[in-house]
Amino acid sequence: MIGDRQLPGNASTASPAWHLFVPKLYTLLRHGYSWGDFRHDALAGLTVAIVALPLAMALAIASGTTPDKGLITAIVAGFLISALGGSRFQIGGPTGAFVVVVFDVIRTHGYDGLVIATIMAGLMLVIAGYLRLGTFIKYIPQPVITGFTAGIAVIIFSSQINAFFGFGIDNLPAEVFGQWETYLGSLGRTDIMTLCLAAGTLALIIALRLYAPKAPGFLIALIAGAGITAALSLPVATIGSQFGTLPRFLPMPTLPDFDWRELPTLLPSALTIAFLAGVESLLSAVVADGMTGRRHRSNCELVAQGIANMASGLFGGMPATGAIARTATNIKSGARTPVSGMLHAVFLLLIMLLFAPLAAYVPLACLAAVLVIVAWNMSEVDRFRSLMRASIGERLILLTTFLLTILVDLTLAIEVGVVMAALFFMHRMANAVEIATDIPLLQEDQDDMTGAEKEKYVPGHGLPRGVETYEISGPFFFGTVSLLADVLERIDAQTDVIIIRMGRVPMMDATGATALNDFIIRSHAKGRLIILSEAAPGLLSQLERMQEGDGRGRYLVTPTFDEARDMAIRDYGGQDRPGR
Repeated sequence: MIGDRQLPGNASTASPAWHLFVPKLYTLLRHGYSWGDFRHDALAGLTVAIVALPLAMALAIASGTTPDKGLITAIVAGFLISALGGSRFQIGGPTGAFVVVVFDVIRTHGYDGLVIATIMAGLMLVIAGYLRLGTFIKYIPQPVITGFTAGIAVIIFSSQINAFFGFGIDNLPAEVFGQWETYLGSLGRTDIMTLCLAAGTLALIIALRLYAPKAPGFLIALIAGAGITAALSLPVATIGSQFGTLPRFLPMPTLPDFDWRELPTLLPSALTIAFLAGVESLLSAVVADGMTGRRHRSNCELVAQGIANMASGLFGGMPATGAIARTATNIKSGARTPVSGMLHAVFLLLIMLLFAPLAAYVPLACLAAVLVIVAWNMSEVDRFRSLMRASIGERLILLTTFLLTILVDLTLAIEVGVVMAALFFMHRMANAVEIATDIPLLQEDQDDMTGAEKEKYVPGHGLPRGVETYEISGPFFFGTVSLLADVLERIDAQTDVIIIRMGRVPMMDATGATALNDFIIRSHAKGRLIILSEAAPGLLSQLERMQEGDGRGRYLVTPTFDEARDMAIRDYGGQDRPGR
């Protein structure tokens, strides 16, 4: 249990089930929408569109298709994900996670095969949402996610070396080792002009991030590269020379001419696309919740992702999901409702209608530099390094998932990683002290249609004003960390000190330690002090190993609850609250 009482496991049992699938857009607009809200959403939408424009084209090219497919995906899927989703701030579109699987599907089944696989994946996501499987997808262990995304980052980086150095290799091997063997044999074919242009673009993006972080670095770098290329008539490959002029309109929705007997062969790819879309969209929604203190509805989000992917396929686009970086940009730009995500799609459509011919001047080397940055961001080096300080089992899960993603297959990497995590967890549970707990490990989505007030925690007798205490009872692992978000949601704004009792926590895995550290950092940012009481030395040692610089020194430790309470009374004392 967390707190001196059990938190409600499912606050939506008294309301109709369909309330959980009502889009956030409706539940927010029904409470009113002002001109001021629209101005904030419009500015955020324009900012995100500027960020998404180069990424959509670059990711489409890296996936083995044409840049207009990326724009179509960002417009169609991006609009529907925001309009129908269960997250207030989610921005959808093509992401780096799909590059490898999309490239493989196109190479094996052609672009029409990708369209069918995308529609199949969308249907799977809709079914998963209505079956409420989003509750389970949220609990993929952190080592599996980090190892998988870092592996994809390596694959994306490797695939861009050809365009970055201007080797001009037409039939590049699909596997990473084969690519680097080809690169080493092609060093004499390096195009100096292309290399200088790519390196200059990369340097400009990095400089803008360091000295002008609010500037749209990707777009500025592409415009600069295109301007230099056109002004000096540089003999380098461009979007125009490679793909021709981009269309200035959206195509009509249609199904491709496809041999339906090949559906069984597309099923594994469709499952991978659905899994990636589900996991990344919910990860993005969780990040948005952490940044804003809001709470998304995971199953509604899955349904929206499914509808958006089916629509993207019908319009000739690519798979789509929630984009973490673009969602964070949306929040930082002042977005207030899902209207910002819908406007981001509208702005992209206007850019496509008005300025599509200008994209022909963008050099492929500049897009390669953009994708190098994307790969670096996906690699999550800091988190990877942090997880390498976890237990030997979790390090093994991380490295196995990472290597299988690079060397073998995405689907196999996920399957093996999840199975290893489950086996490792069961092993640790078998050796842990048996402690009964009343926590429902799978927290259901909450209904916000009824407008019920969130129940506030009332601390017990003897604590001064501004001090609250919570108790974590039972193993604190990847399946229970979401409860910390519930705690944050219920904490009174006047709270200055939070005492977390951990005497009944027999073990804590890397995901639990990461979540607790994030809780400490966010609480410190709000001016709150965290006191950990009764925690076993092993738990404290693991927390210290997993901490980055921002988390160190942000909390106090006491061996007993009485000492924690006395410290709070002595240093943060006030009038005692009456007992319950």
